[in-house]
Formats: sequence, structure tokens, C-alpha cells
Amino acid sequence: MDRDYLQEALAHFNQGKPQWYGWRKTDDNGAVIPNNQRMKYEHIILNDDTATIPSKAEVDAKIQEIKDADIAKANNKTSGKAKLKTGEALTDAEVEALFG
Repeated sequence: MDRDYLQEALAHFNQGKPQWYGWRKTDDNGAVIPNNQRMKYEHIILNDDTATIPSKAEVDAKIQEIKDADIAKANNKTSGKAKLKTGEALTDAEVEALFG
């Protein structure tokens, strides 16, 4: 299953306020937004009056941070496996990527 980076990023904002956001069901003209198109930044709505919607730039930066961490973990896993084959010492990040 593909990761939903947008929702993972949104979870980092307004911490302590579960379900602070939702998705619009209709556009400005009252037309129904199809379910497969609703979960986009431009359709975020607040479910909690004390929460604030982060800027698109903030959300995009958080998404990139999550993706970069995924890439680093994959790279450490690959590097760690190669080192295990040659008997080299592993870094802490490689150990974490391989064994959790």
C-alpha cells in the first residue's frame, strides 16, 4: 500500500488535537468533489476551531522531510547489508535500518 505522505505530514501539525482537519466534499460552486480527488491540500478544512491550517510550503517541507528519512533508511539498509557481507563495522543508522 502506498504511503499517504500528505496525511502523515498533517499529523505533525496541531499536535494534541486529534482529527483537527478534514476534507471538503463540495467545491466553491457546490459541485461534489469526487472522493479520489478530495484528499489534497487545497481541500483541507478545519474540524477544530483552535487549530490552524499550516501553509502549503510547511506541509510540502514536512512531506519532503518524511521522504528524505525514508530514502536515508533505505540507503542505510543497503549499505548495512553490503557491510555485513564484507565484515565491515556498521554505523548505528545502518544497525537501526537493518534490525529496528
